[in-house]
Order: sequence, then C-alpha cells, then structure tokens
Amino acid sequence: MTKVTVFGAGSWGTAFATVLANAGNQVSVWGRRESLCEVINTRHENPDYLPNLRLPDAITATHDPAQAADGAEAIVLAVPSQSLRENLRDWAGVLPSAVPLVSLMKGVEVGTTKRMSEVIAEVTGAGPERIAVVSGPNLAREIAEGQPAAAVVACADEGTAARLQKLCHSPTFRPYTNNDVIGCELGGATKNVIALAVGMAVGLGFGDNARASVITRGLVETARLGTALGADEHTFSGLAGLGDLVATCSSPLSRNRTFGEKLGQGMTVAEIAGGTRQVAEGVKSCSSISELAHHHDVEMPIAEHVTKVVAGEMTPRDMLFSLVSRSAKSERWG
Repeated sequence: MTKVTVFGAGSWGTAFATVLANAGNQVSVWGRRESLCEVINTRHENPDYLPNLRLPDAITATHDPAQAADGAEAIVLAVPSQSLRENLRDWAGVLPSAVPLVSLMKGVEVGTTKRMSEVIAEVTGAGPERIAVVSGPNLAREIAEGQPAAAVVACADEGTAARLQKLCHSPTFRPYTNNDVIGCELGGATKNVIALAVGMAVGLGFGDNARASVITRGLVETARLGTALGADEHTFSGLAGLGDLVATCSSPLSRNRTFGEKLGQGMTVAEIAGGTRQVAEGVKSCSSISELAHHHDVEMPIAEHVTKVVAGEMTPRDMLFSLVSRSAKSERWG
C-alpha cells in the first residue's frame, strides 16, 4: 500500500486525505495541534473542521513532521497559503528529496506575489517535474461525504501528473491531468477574491443578475491575468477555472463567499475572522493578486475593489455600485 502524507489537518487537507484513503492509499496527516491529531487517531473524525463525519481507518495523524513524512511516496501540502513558506522551512530536513510535492493551496503570497508552486520551488529547490497542483470545484465537506466531484492535477511533467492522478482517483473523485500549473493556480486563487465580491452582493440582498455579473466578469479578469502570465486560456473554461469559480461563488459551504456575505451584512473583517477557525484565503490574497496584476499591467477592477473593502477603504455597497458605474469602454467578451 502506498503511503501519502498530507501536511495540514484543516477541512480541505482532511477531505483530500479521505480521497487518498478511498483510493487505496495509507495516509498520514500532519496536524499543527497535537490534541486534534489524538482525536483523529482515537475517534476517526476531525470535529474542528469536518464534524460528524467518520474518517477512513487508513488515515492516521501525527504532530511530528518527521514521522508524518517517513516513507511517503508523495507529499501533499494543505496549510494556509500565507504560512507555507515558514512551514516549509521548518520541514526542510524531513521532506523526502525525490517525491512529488502537491499543492492544495489557493492563494498568492503577500509581499512577494508568488504562486504557491513558486514558493515550494524556492524553499525546497524542487524542480518543476516534482511540483504539482490539485485544483477544481472542491468544496471540502461534499468531498469528505463522498459526493461525486472532479478536479485537475497539474504538473509540468506529464508522467508525474499521471502518477498523482492514479493516487487520488477514487470511486467518487475523478482527477484529470493538465500541464498548465500557472493557469490552475491563478484560477484557484482569484476565484476566492471573486467569491468575496459575490458574497457581498448576497449579503446586501442583491439578486441573481448582480451575482451572475460579478461571476462572469470575474472569470474575464482571471483569464486576463492568466494570459499575461503565460497560462493556457483554455484552462479557465475548465474545472480549475469556471468550475471552481461557480462552486465557490454559489455555495454556502464556501468560506470566501460566506465571509463576503457577512461583510455585506455589515460585519468587519476582524469580527468575521475572530469567529471562525477557517481561513478565507481571498481576504489575504486579494491585495497580492491586485499587486500582481499591477506588475503585469492587467486591469482587474473587481480584485482591486475587494482589496479596498478588506482594507476598510470602501463599503461593500459602494464597491458594487462603483464597479457598475465605472466609465464604459468597448470590451469584447462582455
């Protein structure tokens, strides 16, 4: 039985560990809190992030990174994106030197504007043939419950992508392969920001026209940035683009949409963040995505407006009406 290690015991890390176990692997999960690891081992559940769901017996948890990584044939990284660099430095001495490193994270690093695969390469020295990304419409709760879902495994090396595809192909989870790491990462990171904007529209009581407009224009912004950075434009019409965007913007299970909804209802960023263990990646990544777009002379008005709301420089209502009332200009693919 193949051993796969998942670094991160949050909702998505635990859900993906379930996928791997259901695909026939032995899974070791590293958790930040020793107490949570003990609960996973003794009760076979993760009550903090996926309550009332029994985890497969093939999943074990440990707070010791060396124990978690020992003998692993693939390492899956599922920590909050803004903590990845620091965590990788801590784990540098225990990560196997030749196995694939798989990112589940959907963010852009604040301060450097680097994608997660770039952070992994920079800290570990791993080449592109070892670094992969899993992305798609992957709401953790639904996947952990065994509801049907699909995703993309992206890697510059087709052989690595194919091997990882086999590792996570279960009766309820269908992975496809892709070599567009840039597009998959940008699709995953940017949709969180768009979901914040959609959530604000929901929280303000606006209807389907407003939501659909933000989703559609958000996809345009995502593809615009991706094309500027060398992504394949076709990626954004697939699972890692449109699929992930629709799920995240439409579902009440989405952390980013829910966060945006509470902003629209009048709560502050601090109030919302203080009331949950979950991380809404778009809140941190919106500024770095806007900065990345600026560096490449790409217009992303939704991302820029969300950044202002998160910074307290604009209200959600003002944001939405500002987007609509911007000076009109001729644009194709409206």
